[in-house]
This record gives sequence, structure tokens and C-alpha cells, in this order.
Amino acid sequence: MDRLVYVAMAGAKETLRAQAANNHNLANASTTGFRADLSAFQTQDVVGSGFPSRAYATSAGTGWDSTSGAMEATGGDLDVAIKGQGWLAVQGADGTEGYTRAGNLHVETSGMLTTASGLPVLGDSGPISVPPHASITIGGDGSLSVVPLGQEAKTVSTVGRLKLVNPPAEALSRGPDGLFRLAAGGEAPSDASVHVVSGALESSNVNIAVTMTTMIELSRNYDLQVKAMHTAEEDSAASAKLLQSS
Repeated sequence: MDRLVYVAMAGAKETLRAQAANNHNLANASTTGFRADLSAFQTQDVVGSGFPSRAYATSAGTGWDSTSGAMEATGGDLDVAIKGQGWLAVQGADGTEGYTRAGNLHVETSGMLTTASGLPVLGDSGPISVPPHASITIGGDGSLSVVPLGQEAKTVSTVGRLKLVNPPAEALSRGPDGLFRLAAGGEAPSDASVHVVSGALESSNVNIAVTMTTMIELSRNYDLQVKAMHTAEEDSAASAKLLQSS
């Protein structure tokens, strides 16, 4: 009976792990530019004395979904969506270069161009600083142009260009801060073939219907594992009772 308890316990634990990954995706279904985590169950034999007559499932991450989310028009001057493949380079909280698809940008009171979470946006020569301006536009190539404060509308000045990169998806890994970085370390070079669409944002690529269905399925699987543990306990008690009466 101890083998049944172990298999059921392991199944319940791994189901909870899969549920955590699935719920993380669901919680980010409305996060701009979010890429869904992928996970899968794998079969492992229970090793020990005797024949390997038991197997249990383990849940492990298998990467992330590299497909693009839907592009939604916002009309915001500082909203950009990557057109096709590519990434926007930002400076992480640890000072390293990271990559994101979240293009909802802001200009701080200091003039620093940042993401919605406050991370500095990088240009080809470091963090981008925007001078006081009457208006600002972002071109398809990522160039930032402003009409300086107090100047006529025809006086346009280019203040920088977004660093846009396009490393292979298999070369990237997601960090705890949600940013992607080169798995081998280092920084990806700028790629002039990457373009952005101004006045739009990319939505999360999480499929809400599939994720909700998976959540229900995992919940039912967990209930089955718990029921199996109760069955093992009842069988153990019945066996002990038979031995006592013999």
C-alpha cells in the first residue's frame, strides 16, 4: 500500500506544480507582451527493491510560447508594438540588458524613457533621455523624434533610437524578473530589420479558454490523486484488521 500512497502523493504534488505554472499564465492574460510558459508531464519509474511495477508523473517546464499576441491599437504616442519577430532592449534592475515585448513606454519627470514598470529603455548608445518637448513620435525603425518645448511644430529633432534586437528564440531564457536574456550571456546586437508599429500594443499570447480548461482538468486530476491516497489508507486499515482477526 505504501507504493500506492507514494504514487498518489507524487501525482498530487506534480499536479500542483503544473497548476501553479498554468495559473501564472492565467494571471498574465492581460499583461502587455507576455509570453506564456509551457509545461508537460513526463513518466518516471518508481525505483527500489523488486520489479519496477509503479510509475508516476512529473511536471517540468518545457520553455515558453514564442508566438506573437494580437496587436491592439491604442493611439498612444509612446505605445509601440514589435512588428513580427524581435524584442525591445531595456536595462534590468540588476543593470544587465534584458528584452521585452511590452511597449507601453513612459517619459519620467527626469526625462528618462522607461517601461511601464520603470525600467530604462535602451538605445544604441545606452538609456534614452528625452528633453522637454511639446510632442513626441516614434518611427517604424524605432527612432524617437520630438518637437522641442517652445519651438514650432515644423522644428523636429531626433533624440535617439530604440535598440531593437532579434536573437533566435532558442537562445533566450526568461529570468525571475520576467525579462528575456541570452542564455549564454552577453548582449544581442541591434537588428535594423526589426520594426515597430506606433500607437499600438501587443497583447499577451495566453489563450484564456485553453488555460481555463487546463485549470479545471488539473483540479480534477488533483482530486483523483487525493482520492487514491484515501483509498490506500482505507485498504491499509482493512488489511490490518484482517491480520488482527486471523
